[in-house]
Amino acid sequence: MTSESTDQHHHEHGHGHDHDHDHPKGIRGFVTQLFAPHSHDAADSLDSALETSAVGIRAVKISLIALGATAMVQVVIAVISGSIALAADTIHNFSDALTAVPLWIAFALGRRAATRRYTYGYGRAEDLAGLFVIGMITLSAIIAGYEAIRRLIHPIAIGHIGWVAAAGLIGFLGNELVAVYRIRTGRQIGSAALVADGLHARTDGFTSLAVLFGAGGVALGYPLADPIVGLVITVAILAVLRTAVRDIFHRLMDAVEPDLIDTAEASLAARPGVRSVRSIRMRWIGHRLHADAELDIDPNVSLEDAHRIAHDAEHQLAHDVPRLNSALVHAYPAHRGDAHP
Repeated sequence: MTSESTDQHHHEHGHGHDHDHDHPKGIRGFVTQLFAPHSHDAADSLDSALETSAVGIRAVKISLIALGATAMVQVVIAVISGSIALAADTIHNFSDALTAVPLWIAFALGRRAATRRYTYGYGRAEDLAGLFVIGMITLSAIIAGYEAIRRLIHPIAIGHIGWVAAAGLIGFLGNELVAVYRIRTGRQIGSAALVADGLHARTDGFTSLAVLFGAGGVALGYPLADPIVGLVITVAILAVLRTAVRDIFHRLMDAVEPDLIDTAEASLAARPGVRSVRSIRMRWIGHRLHADAELDIDPNVSLEDAHRIAHDAEHQLAHDVPRLNSALVHAYPAHRGDAHP
């Protein structure tokens, strides 16, 4: 055998696996999970690339309908009451509903086969949709902050306090249901963009609940409570923006959880015939993982055996690493000086 690669084999597969992670406990853990839910960057049960894309499309369809209905109820009450806190929350709810559209398009594109130009397929469209989500969150923060400051300077009387409070409660329930659904589905299929959009909806839900406090303050004789709550909403939006930017930035920079690399290295190193793992690289393409690995094997094995070692290593890698859709393994003969006696 020469010093060149003895074999390389491409394998596409997907396996769902559960992994144990340490999560914050108590009140701290509850709050952390609400505003920055732990990202497994790995799915739990779905295998097929087409199946995961179909699940993502269904999630954005359902959330679009649910958030659209919630926002429509809120906008009617906001117009009648003149509440800036409710208006800010309604604007954010509409923007959150609209973020489902590019995600829908991205999931649909991701199902298309690779071409000679887009040799890795169209999975990256999902990350571009994540950038749109970030843009909408940013726009929501700007509008909500501007309106809150304007109402602080030029207060406007608010009527129908009871209806405003009811609209805030409706907004919370609608957004929280959508948030739970998006985040759970995003984790299940490994979609950072869908998780970010779910986190966006969750923030909307809690800011909708904050409208209740603004309405209560106005009812108790504190008219400035409404624009102050609007400012609180702005701060909450900025908090979720930070988390969303971090997650999408990681995807665009091909970042993966170090635990995934550790799992892959351990899986490959344990295969019969593998002397060592020379390198392992992984990247997310949409909500699916791709891996490239280089192995050092016994320099005395035949080409046929080298092919078998690489093939078996790929199969085991696909089994051990969740959400792995494809792997390319290169097998190199180890230097004789490095061979075991």
